[in-house]
Amino acid sequence: MSYQNILVEQIAAGVACVTVNRPKAMNALNHATLGELAAAFDALEADPAVRALVITGAIVEGKPPEKQAFVAGADIGELKAMETALDAKRLAFFGQTVFERLEWMSKPSVAMINGFALGGGCELALACTLRTAARSAKLGLPEVSLGIIPGYGGTQRLARIAGPGVAREWVLTGEMFSADEAHRAGVVNRVFEAAELRDGTLRLVQTILSRAPLAVRLAMETIRRGQNMSQQEGAQIEVDMFGLASTTADMKEGMAAFLEKRPAKFVGR
Repeated sequence: MSYQNILVEQIAAGVACVTVNRPKAMNALNHATLGELAAAFDALEADPAVRALVITGAIVEGKPPEKQAFVAGADIGELKAMETALDAKRLAFFGQTVFERLEWMSKPSVAMINGFALGGGCELALACTLRTAARSAKLGLPEVSLGIIPGYGGTQRLARIAGPGVAREWVLTGEMFSADEAHRAGVVNRVFEAAELRDGTLRLVQTILSRAPLAVRLAMETIRRGQNMSQQEGAQIEVDMFGLASTTADMKEGMAAFLEKRPAKFVGR
């Protein structure tokens, strides 16, 4: 497909990279960009050659790492143009719908945060399965400083990922946090120096891809579904998914490889 505001490319075997490509606007998310992201997520979900996604922002050559943007937020011009509560609700619902497509993909996604991840950009990262960040990156949800609140799922996902205490601090203060602070809070999974971010992120993705594909998919679904259930209900989902995983050819291969002290050769069945 042809896109105006994003780039989609293969960066390793089985790995697609989606880059928000609006560097002059610090990769801000306008309505058109959200629409292109939705289309890309649908296409990549349907592509059997793609097993994992990396989401990042376009960099500006010559600009130092601390001035780069992953996605610096939603498009302020579009936000300012909202005239009614219904306009705002439509915008928030559209953004939430796009990010839910990413969150509920059957394939793991990693937000490779190479700069400012603020507002809608932070919410995009939170919708990914995992997050890596350059040490120079900054994250935050500054919406209260604009007289609004996060609208693309940030209040809910941040509370589930890092706990309600962290969510309250981030949302109520509107402050920016360093990658190291975000890592300590559990928002970011791994931090790398800016020059090592791409390679470090790919190592993480390739580790996941070396595991049994169906087991990874079932584990992701179990965690996602369990977040909205009681622990007892979630445990039952885990039992069901464990049962499904135990019927696969990959389970037999994984057990045999372990006993035979050799690398497993998973086939995704």
